[in-house]
Amino acid sequence: MLSARPLILMLSLFMLVAPPAGAATQYPPVDVDMTLRQVSDHVFYVQGKPGIATDNKGFISNAAAVITDEGVIAIDSLGSPSLAQRFIEEIRKQTDQPIKAVIVTHYHADHIYGLQAFKDLGAEVIAPGGFQDYLDSPNAEERLEERRLSLAPWVNDETRLIRPDRVIVEQTELTLGDVTLELRYLGPAHSDGDLAVLVRPDQVLVSGDLIFEGRIPFTGSADTARWLAALESLDNAGVTALIPGHGPAARNPAEAVGATLDYLRYTREQMAAAVEEMTPFAEAYDAVDWSRFEKVPAFAATHRRNAYGIYLSLEQELLAD
Repeated sequence: MLSARPLILMLSLFMLVAPPAGAATQYPPVDVDMTLRQVSDHVFYVQGKPGIATDNKGFISNAAAVITDEGVIAIDSLGSPSLAQRFIEEIRKQTDQPIKAVIVTHYHADHIYGLQAFKDLGAEVIAPGGFQDYLDSPNAEERLEERRLSLAPWVNDETRLIRPDRVIVEQTELTLGDVTLELRYLGPAHSDGDLAVLVRPDQVLVSGDLIFEGRIPFTGSADTARWLAALESLDNAGVTALIPGHGPAARNPAEAVGATLDYLRYTREQMAAAVEEMTPFAEAYDAVDWSRFEKVPAFAATHRRNAYGIYLSLEQELLAD
């Protein structure tokens, strides 16, 4: 049995090295160009660079912060705990108000791997229904294992997948200080479950990956028919600015929505015609005039894979009819 004196000494040493409750864990530092940009009175965001998931040390997506006089709500958490820590440091340059919550627009790796940095601070994690279709699938762990290699040391054995504390399955309002956030649940579209956030009174819409501004969208295994329907139903009347999941904030939200709509519609139309004619994908792809999109960033890295995924999904849609 330990005597009282050694025990007191051990407890004293523990108090010296253990972080206080709510303190941020230190993650491997990541050297990227990240600046918190102000969009409106309350809304700020950081903008990742165009590229594939492992470019720019994983900083390829956006995240936003809504700063009020009673606290902060983050929207999305970036692609590693280290990037999230940088994001938090940028927020701290603007305010020392506590970060109350982080809203996840959808469960894709480049938006959720930073969640644990916010959990370390005691923030509530809020996410759309459908998150479990990703988290409970083998793909979630497989992707994390891959990123532990391709994004080491910023994604590593200490990086963990975070489940939400609150799940949104219908339109919901959150109020903090003088700001109200309207959470618009859109169901499966770009991912297994998507939501957009309208910040009032600023009238800034944070769209997640429903909108890719200034670059080719990544469609992956998305349900592009539902994605199109979600965009067509997205009410942006009165919206003064739009923060997309990727690319710069847009001061003309209707134009930003229209650009993503145009890309999805055109690609689906061309691949649908090929599927109906039973034209092999490679032949069909080469026959299409893609020139209207060729100069858009990420075309070379993303577009052919998008078209192939849409072609396969349309084959499944045809078989299901």
